[in-house]
Amino acid sequence: MTRFTYVLAALAVTLLAAVNPAPASAHPSGGNSRQCVPTRPESGFYEAGRVGSEELTTPRSPCRTISVSNVRDAANPADRCQTFLVGFWPLVDGSLTYTEPVTACGRHRTVLARNVPNRAHYIVIYYVDFIEPTIQTVNFRVWH
Repeated sequence: MTRFTYVLAALAVTLLAAVNPAPASAHPSGGNSRQCVPTRPESGFYEAGRVGSEELTTPRSPCRTISVSNVRDAANPADRCQTFLVGFWPLVDGSLTYTEPVTACGRHRTVLARNVPNRAHYIVIYYVDFIEPTIQTVNFRVWH
């Protein structure tokens, strides 16, 4: 490509961004949300009305939040809300350090933890609404 083509392409992208800016609510995880990496964790355990994900590690990136999005009950797709929290390692007095529970709904990102350092080890936990006839399975995406 010629230099002129690159300049035209850059101008077109700039004009599109000016005409169609992203809505403020599109990235509620803060100013670094576009730098966060998505993942879909596997289930790790069930205990006392909670399901925990496999152990996750934040990547080396400017992202300093842990968020969830695309929340959906696998058995009831109309149910798009769930209560989540994060458990961090290292262990304190033999247990994880937990965030406060946060209700997240639908496809939009909801922040569960802020000021998270690179290479932090954690699990995402959600409260189940039912355990009969099977334990509720909730699908969601984690951004870290």
